[in-house]
Parts: sequence; structure tokens; C-alpha cells
Amino acid sequence: MAPTTGGARGRLIFALDATMSRQPTWDRACHIQADMFAEADAVGGLDMQLVYFRGFGECRASKWISDGGRLGEMMTRIDCRAGRTQIAKVLARALDETRRQPVQALVYVGDAMEENVDLLGERAGQLGLLKVPVFIFQERRDPAATRAFAEIARLSGGAHLTLDGAAGAELARLLKAVAVYAAGGRKALADRSAKGDGGARLLLEKLS
Repeated sequence: MAPTTGGARGRLIFALDATMSRQPTWDRACHIQADMFAEADAVGGLDMQLVYFRGFGECRASKWISDGGRLGEMMTRIDCRAGRTQIAKVLARALDETRRQPVQALVYVGDAMEENVDLLGERAGQLGLLKVPVFIFQERRDPAATRAFAEIARLSGGAHLTLDGAAGAELARLLKAVAVYAAGGRKALADRSAKGDGGARLLLEKLS
């Protein structure tokens, strides 16, 4: 399960559902990602690409960025718009990027799924073969989304965690743990867990 970076900086794709149902939690996500970079820097550094979808077929990706402040500024300029989910495009993007240069993990934060589950499963399985785990953080408890997200995580070798509206602190801890994993592998995550990091411990449990 441990990423192989060969001493290079880890690479993590941070994908967000920016449809209208996510508006109440969007600002929180903007603040949390900065903490992810701080944690990753402590174990070797991390480059991140922001991917988001919204509106009618709009799905965009940033360049690879090593400065958390710049990524945060980009996120604050994005507004949520009504539309359907485009998770298949997110998974396809992760596949394309990994075939160019290894990606250690994909993080996805969303609350709904309105797509062909079989297609999502196929792409998640391809990511699993490429050793790119998908870590899905689900807001709201939509049954259809829960089933699809759990399957994506299973097929890719990642983890699915369900959060409620009051779980901002928990989300922050878990996202930082994923950043540590992407930057330093499972050993770095185990080291953090041994030092009492609750987010690292929970993530290790999900990966076992």
C-alpha cells in the first residue's frame, strides 16, 4: 500500500464536488486544505492538483502546485453552481495523470452520486491496479452515494469515510492523515499514529 516516490515529492489529487448542495461546506474545505500541506511538508513535501466540477458539464483541474497558500486562493475564487455529479471525469483525470507520472492518492469530497456505478467501479479498479487509492469523504448520508463511494474505495484500495455536518475537526484530521500518507507512505502514517494522531490511526484502520 505504501506509495513509492523514490525520494521525489508525493503527488495528490484533491477533488471536490462544487455543485450547489456543497455550498454550506465549501468555505470549510478551503481552510482545511492548507493544513494538509503543512502536515505533508513535515514528512517530505507534497504537490497537489485541485479538481472540481459544477454546473452543466464543467470540470476543471489546476496545475500541480506545491504552495498551499496559492491553492487556497484558487479555491476561494470558486463558487458552487447547480448541476449533476461528474465523478467519472475525476477518476479519468486521475488515471491520465498517473500514466504520465505516478500519483500517490486521490482525495474526493462530495455528498451525492448521479452516475453509472459500473463505469465508476471500472475506473476505480484501474486506479487500484496503478496503486492509486481513492480516499472518499462523504458529507450527508445519501444511501446511493454511500454504496457507490464504498465500492470506489474498495476497488481502488482506498477508504470511505462518512462525515456529518458537525465533523469539521474530524475531516481536517483525516485529510491531514491522507496528505501524510501521500507524502511519506504507510510508514509515515504509522509513525503519526504511534505518536497519538487520531486521524492517522483511523486511516490505518480503514486501510487494513
